[in-house]
Amino acid sequence: MDRRIKIRHLQAFIEITRQRSLKRAAERLALTQPAISRTLSELEDILGASLLTRDRSGVAVTAQGDFFLVHAQASLSALEQGLSGLKDAGHRKVMALKVGALPSVAARLMPQVARELSVLAPDLHLTVADGSHAALTEQLRDGLLDLVIGRLGDPQTMRGLSFTQLYLEEVAVVVRPGHPILTDPDLRRIVDWTVLYPDPSAAIRPIVERFLIAEGIALPPNRIETVSGAFGRAFTAQSDAIWLISAGVVEGEVQAGRLVRLPVATRITEGPVGLMACASADPSGDPDAARHLFAAAVNRAVSSLGLDESLNRLE
Repeated sequence: MDRRIKIRHLQAFIEITRQRSLKRAAERLALTQPAISRTLSELEDILGASLLTRDRSGVAVTAQGDFFLVHAQASLSALEQGLSGLKDAGHRKVMALKVGALPSVAARLMPQVARELSVLAPDLHLTVADGSHAALTEQLRDGLLDLVIGRLGDPQTMRGLSFTQLYLEEVAVVVRPGHPILTDPDLRRIVDWTVLYPDPSAAIRPIVERFLIAEGIALPPNRIETVSGAFGRAFTAQSDAIWLISAGVVEGEVQAGRLVRLPVATRITEGPVGLMACASADPSGDPDAARHLFAAAVNRAVSSLGLDESLNRLE
């Protein structure tokens, strides 16, 4: 590492990004505004990169700054843990994170997130739990999970939680290869077969309800309500059931040809998927290194999978 980089450089840069203001950051660090501005300029000169842009509205992190921020935060956190460890008879504090992932995220995004984390933070101990939106958000509020990734729920289900949007996802209608409905893929015909339907705890339940109403389809009388991805995959592949499910849950099966998407327009079901945290522990502002490293890995995974293209369509 370049020996010209000092702890004060990292502290100043991290605090400026946290406060989004040179003035507020200077106050927090008991510095004058010219002093903290000079410290930031020194760091940018050493790195040969512009970390922040400045205008009348405040400061914004550049792409290079965003990349460096993750490692700067991890470095300071590691130093703090080392100093703390001296007081704990040498016991090493291991970074750990407990994350909840809704079924579509667990199947589609989390494997890539884990691969990104193995590069960014190979020592981070990650625990991944899946389940319904209601179950995971309740565990998040109770402190049993640190973060949750999934669909944005109704306002009452998001009480006390922050939400950082990552990408958009739609609901898919899937069947087994050779299903009779594929000869005449009229969505209104789904009521002729067993329908796997999201149960009341699922974030997509109201979305599916509105979708069917818009298509003039009554609530399927012969339905099985479930949020189990394992059951849905097996039952749909082995029967004539029709499954209404988030596209991410079945993307692998569709690509492998084990399941087939019904060729019907479902863009109306598209909704935001994002990173949820307790409002008091927003990963974009929380100094905990594990959260920041995980958020960085998530963003890299979203980009590498091309999921952020869904957001580009809205720009």
